[in-house]
Amino acid sequence: MLTNADLERMVDTSDEWITERTGIRERRIAADHETASTMGTEAARQALDAAGVSPDRLDLIITATVTGDMSFPSTACLMQAALGAGNAGAFDIGAGCTGFVYGLSVASQFIETGTYDHVLVVGTEKLSVITNWADRTTCVLFGDGAGAALLGPCDPDRGILGFELGAEGTGGDLLCVPGGGSLRPLTHEGLDAGEQYLRMNGREVFKFAARALSDSPARVMARLGISPSEVAMLIPHQANSRITEAAIKRLNVPSERVYSNVDRFGNTSAASIPIALSEAVGRGLIKDGDIVILTGFGAGLTYGTCAMKWVG
Repeated sequence: MLTNADLERMVDTSDEWITERTGIRERRIAADHETASTMGTEAARQALDAAGVSPDRLDLIITATVTGDMSFPSTACLMQAALGAGNAGAFDIGAGCTGFVYGLSVASQFIETGTYDHVLVVGTEKLSVITNWADRTTCVLFGDGAGAALLGPCDPDRGILGFELGAEGTGGDLLCVPGGGSLRPLTHEGLDAGEQYLRMNGREVFKFAARALSDSPARVMARLGISPSEVAMLIPHQANSRITEAAIKRLNVPSERVYSNVDRFGNTSAASIPIALSEAVGRGLIKDGDIVILTGFGAGLTYGTCAMKWVG
């Protein structure tokens, strides 16, 4: 665990400054031997155990991550091997913090068409490896973690009711890791310039995020005929409490029905929504038949919303 007090000793910042601007008080940092695939595999095992489904019954593994173990093979393939899920196809999705919502939307298509019965969607990130711990504007935001969900067939009026996926690719440079790809392969000069680390235009990303976190779920709810009073739980991407507060005011969903754990985990990118969903279910805040809205934004720039009627 890395607290704001710890960060005070690392960079020129303060607990008061971080808490006031982000709502974050602490975040989890993975051990050196832990990777996106090992954390994702543990989350996957917990999801499979909860559902009573063995790995050999999996048809597909979709892993959302921007911090995969390596460029290739995919993190999903590494997880398939670790789980012993030899019957499953496996691929990654790179949609930043919206990755889990993107993954759910893709998984639901395989289920609804009857192609597959068991699709595992995992969000896993080790953001500490792309965080510049000397940059006080970004290092206070991010943490490591993983979460997973298993999708399968259910009654037509249950499960995923609808979703929206979107992107504004013109803003890609607002949140990125500039080095390490085919555009700018890493060199000694690039490493010295910190091109291997995440860079963000905080002001512009904030404006995009506040708009996306309100407009996208509003459109999905309107299309499905869901009123704010019918939403049992809204789970946004856990990035910044100020962004969430700005969004829910426009959505008119009561704050007590908006789940937040950003104070304890920080921004874990694609892992943030499944971690929050798991906590909300574990605490009995989501029950069978409840309408749940998941919504996020992320690098790309991407955004997305998924509405579901919980099967519990």
